[in-house]
Amino acid sequence: MSIRAVVWDVDDTIFDYTTADRVGMRAHLLAEGLLDGYDSVEQAIVRWRAITDAQWARFSAGEVTFQGQRRDRVRVFLGEELTDAEADAWFERYIGHYETAWALFPDVLPVLDALAASHRHAVLSNSSIHVQDRKLRVLGVYDRFEAVLCAAELGVSKPEAGAFHAACAALELAPHQVAYVGDHPEIDGRGALDAGLLSVWIDRDGAHTGVDAPSLASGSPHRIASLAELPALLGADTRFGAPSTFG
Repeated sequence: MSIRAVVWDVDDTIFDYTTADRVGMRAHLLAEGLLDGYDSVEQAIVRWRAITDAQWARFSAGEVTFQGQRRDRVRVFLGEELTDAEADAWFERYIGHYETAWALFPDVLPVLDALAASHRHAVLSNSSIHVQDRKLRVLGVYDRFEAVLCAAELGVSKPEAGAFHAACAALELAPHQVAYVGDHPEIDGRGALDAGLLSVWIDRDGAHTGVDAPSLASGSPHRIASLAELPALLGADTRFGAPSTFG
């Protein structure tokens, strides 16, 4: 059966999270006067990202709440026993800098336009509705999606099959009728494939050079370097870059 809907990851798939996080954290660290303990801004940012990944893994495993992982990221990074209010305030100051750097990848709007008439669209993110709802609205694409589902509210996160199946259920479609597009080879690529969806792994700029697509008995995710490749992959009867149908 043909693919009738596309479910999208957000961060580093349609939204350039890595750049926004780097630019935002650089500005935040300068404003907070926190660079003296590092050889370079990049060293500080690398440490922040490593802490973020570790705390996010705890959230994904159900060991801490979404807000809790944010607070712990701040406490570990600063090496201080902050109160919840202090950690929240620090993180909110960072968010202010981070949001100024928000941007879609340049291939996002053209592909959403190209697939608007042929496919339905939804979002499945390992974040929270509070975060992604605002992000999609600020970026001007919220109305492109029928549903926005996030791990914090679902109670299950990618790569668990239940997360992908929840997105399919929201669209009232079977998994084999749905494609999932995400940037992480395991969380997105393997997870969607195991859940029975058409798995599309976007590896922008060879970010995962040397990493093989997860190899499973049932096949492998379709690896693409640009969303420009997606309409042909889906067999859409459309032309990439067609004029917007949204006015």
